[in-house]
Amino acid sequence: MGYFKDTLKGIGYMGGLQAFMVGIAVLKVAVLARILTPAQFGVYGIALLVLGFLEVLTETGINVFLIQEKDDTELYLNSAWAVSIFRGFLIAATILITAPFVVSFFKMPQALFLLWIVAGVALVRGFINPMEVSFQKNLQFAKEFGFKGSLYFIDAAFAVILGFLTKSESSMVFSMLLAAIVEVVVSFLIFKRPTIEFDWQKVKRVINRGKWITGAGTFSYFFQNIDNIVVGRILGASSLGLYQQAYRISTLPVSQVGEVFNKVTFPVYVQIGNDRERLKRAFTKTFITIIGLSLPFGIILLLFARPLILIFLGAGWLDAEPVLKVLAIFGIFKAIVNSSYGLFLSLKRQDIVMYSELFGIIGISIAILPLVYKYGIVGVGYSTIVGAFASMPVIFINLKRIFNDEKV
Repeated sequence: MGYFKDTLKGIGYMGGLQAFMVGIAVLKVAVLARILTPAQFGVYGIALLVLGFLEVLTETGINVFLIQEKDDTELYLNSAWAVSIFRGFLIAATILITAPFVVSFFKMPQALFLLWIVAGVALVRGFINPMEVSFQKNLQFAKEFGFKGSLYFIDAAFAVILGFLTKSESSMVFSMLLAAIVEVVVSFLIFKRPTIEFDWQKVKRVINRGKWITGAGTFSYFFQNIDNIVVGRILGASSLGLYQQAYRISTLPVSQVGEVFNKVTFPVYVQIGNDRERLKRAFTKTFITIIGLSLPFGIILLLFARPLILIFLGAGWLDAEPVLKVLAIFGIFKAIVNSSYGLFLSLKRQDIVMYSELFGIIGISIAILPLVYKYGIVGVGYSTIVGAFASMPVIFINLKRIFNDEKV
């Protein structure tokens, strides 16, 4: 009963945090969409694509490892920080070196300056105190609410202020840099301060288990962004801006519901993982709740796409209406797939998550080019649904095996 109460309490706090973050994100986009053009959002999207790819490609899985481990988090603190700093320098250097090739590939020279700033974001993020994970590990969701909520507000506030002052897409990247700096400073004020120490045995243990997180993250990145890459390359910056905002609107409420439950239930599943019957009951309740919350969101987006675009983005974004309707359906299916990820991670089965994302990539890769040439950005939306369907067999087959105590 104790863990059930902790779960409900955590869902309350994290649900509040996600609702706050969604509200801030919607307000930020609603304001900036009336200042900046879809093409400017598309240029900003290119910078995020590069940063996101390098972050998942170098993901060590340290946060998941620290939550999974029964040992004291501080045992790995110094080595984790050293690896994080090295990773930040590596990502920043790679962005700076590859920036000319990226802008040439997407034919967007205006993205070069944003890539330079994004390199700074990656560098600063490397210095964040790894002890932040203790909020989630110790089920201290109220504290995480205040910490993450404040950072998100700072990011959004400065993006809007700079957007008004500069009328430039760089405002959104500069706000990311500022939020990263604030997070580093605050993380050292409220958590135990690490020192740089490279313990190879500890690092090797983390990397050995984290390889599946790296694989899953890389595949997840391509599953979530292969559509953006194709749109940016084939259809251009304006279409990319329209597509990305439609994607965010369509998946925002659904993905946030899933993220809340996964973040809360993951550490709880870790605690009850040895009792498969109890684990099955907990997962079933979570799964039903996620579907019950996600489905209405998707239906609302599907039925009221046009008025929602007028309210949150403005009349200049109405070309996104058809793809928004398609992506609303995708958002529901993706919530179903993602609802199991916390369970698999709690059982140290990161490989299942990786294979799920891999099958999703295969599905979307097969469908996307024929559909984009025939239907434009709407066709890209159709391909995401194909990808979601392709990943489902991996999820449900392994869930059946786990709950039947079969070898997986």
